[in-house]
Amino acid sequence: MPPLLEARSLTKHYGRTVALDGVSFEVGEGVTGLLGPNGAGKSTAMKLFLGLIQPTAGAALILGEAPYDSPEGRNRIGYMPENDCLPRDMTATEFLMLMAQLSGLPPSQARTRAADTLRHVGLDEERYRPMHEYSTGMKQRVKLAQAIVHDPVLVLLDEPTAGLDPDGRQEMLRLIDRTARNFGISVMLSTHLMGDVERIADSVIVLESGVLAQEGAVASLTQETETLIIEVAEGVDAFAAILAERGVEANSDGNLLVIEHAKEEDYDTVRDAAVDAGARLRRLAPARRTLTDIFRGGPA
Repeated sequence: MPPLLEARSLTKHYGRTVALDGVSFEVGEGVTGLLGPNGAGKSTAMKLFLGLIQPTAGAALILGEAPYDSPEGRNRIGYMPENDCLPRDMTATEFLMLMAQLSGLPPSQARTRAADTLRHVGLDEERYRPMHEYSTGMKQRVKLAQAIVHDPVLVLLDEPTAGLDPDGRQEMLRLIDRTARNFGISVMLSTHLMGDVERIADSVIVLESGVLAQEGAVASLTQETETLIIEVAEGVDAFAAILAERGVEANSDGNLLVIEHAKEEDYDTVRDAAVDAGARLRRLAPARRTLTDIFRGGPA
């Protein structure tokens, strides 16, 4: 079975501007983060997969077929745009019924699917209000609902947390996670926010300046490092001195001690030194890489 999405040496030029330059990657089941700063080529990649534009070279494939040649492939994906593009005077129910029918569902089935989907995104009680009365968070929920109302195999989400406050952002991420886990709809999440990807994605594709900078499972990219972090409530100086006497170099930063390239036997040395120094430890744990570390060339 072909991957859900595949980029094969995907290239797109806008005049002299190179938006994508020979990018190759695959998107499988689960939640995939398409990560990169503004201008990295994320939106261009999405438009190519949606069949809205054609590549300068290479190919963008949905289930093994080019979307600009295969309308059937496009029917199997959903799309949540970044911009506020909802019809102001329609209710959410009217809008979702229309989108479901445009995807091929008969009116009776479209009505039921619209109601079920709006209930899923938490807009059951607000579904008959005109959408110009909705908050930003409610509009984002409607955009997600219209992307999944026809039960696609994959949904493309373009900056789904844009414009949301911290609570709204976390709730949207929880909703996307439930959509993927409970409905079995795979997700490609395009964002410039690394925290969104770390929060819910299984894998990540990182674009920078139109080229592939990094890809892989989030768990492997953010794995534990050999850097040991020790937080000391008191006795940090005596603790560090005893560690140095025993051949373990620890860099001090306030109440934190950092041991680079820690070995397994260093844990026993740390334990014994803490006892001998009378140090009170608050935390002892290996550091963990974040996606921010990857961008900044952090510990590997």
